[in-house]
Amino acid sequence: MPSNRLTYRRRNPYNTRSNKVRVIKTPGGALRYLHLKKRAAPPKCGDCGSKLAGIPALRPREYATISRPQKTVQRAYGGSRCASCVKDRIVRAFLIEEQKIVKKVLKETQQKKR
Repeated sequence: MPSNRLTYRRRNPYNTRSNKVRVIKTPGGALRYLHLKKRAAPPKCGDCGSKLAGIPALRPREYATISRPQKTVQRAYGGSRCASCVKDRIVRAFLIEEQKIVKKVLKETQQKKR
């Protein structure tokens, strides 16, 4: 009967976040540690912090191996901001411009009265 005592298979001997393992049984019937990769956090919106739809949750280095269309969304600020935050930015910019025009018109009417 094979031994049930297991040892880490890599150089790091401590139970750290980067050294997580799972017990597997090999085809020969022996138990062995399988080193697990860290879970990837999904990319988040820079404004509101919600998850970005349409972009996979990968470890940072893995984004280098996927193509550009998989890393972004076809929209202004795609891959950086969520759709609702982009909409808010557009509406805010529009309202600020409208406010400038209203101020200008009011100023001109004041000038004409004098």
